[in-house]
Amino acid sequence: MPPKSEHSAAAGGGAASLVTTAASLPSDQASMDPFLHLLRLLPYSFLRPPRTRLKLPSSLALPSPMTVFSLVLLTYFAVVSGLVYDVIVEPPGIGSTQDRYGTVRPVVFLPGRVNGQYIIEGLSSGFMFVLGGIGLILLDLALDRNRPRSVRISFASFGISATIISYIMSMLFIRIKIPGYLS
Repeated sequence: MPPKSEHSAAAGGGAASLVTTAASLPSDQASMDPFLHLLRLLPYSFLRPPRTRLKLPSSLALPSPMTVFSLVLLTYFAVVSGLVYDVIVEPPGIGSTQDRYGTVRPVVFLPGRVNGQYIIEGLSSGFMFVLGGIGLILLDLALDRNRPRSVRISFASFGISATIISYIMSMLFIRIKIPGYLS
């Protein structure tokens, strides 16, 4: 059974309904590529999806928007901090170096290697990226005219400071990691 949008387009007839349906098509469906049309139509000429009548359990509810946002932010932090790299390569949490007097000092950043990191280096860089993203979100919230002026000023000031701190610290991390970079 076709969706209601196809019923209304077929019932309306005329050039106006064709223009609205062509304008509402996504860019891949309005493509002029014949291979794309063959790829989309050929498998479904002999394959039919099964008719299933699955129902969600009544106890299962959709998560709240803040829960979804928190999961997305946590996933973003895990990806940009190099969690997959840390699991595969298993680098040490922190490094150490010996100075000319024989004293062993801890090193947080793996110097000279762009594609290598210590665990603490990845976590601190990931935190700075998340801090910059939260700053941009706060700047967006500061544009809402329905909020009181004091709240908008607070959002704007925290957003600007978080974004600037994130940028400055990320550039500092790059300069520590790669000496002489952008000099």
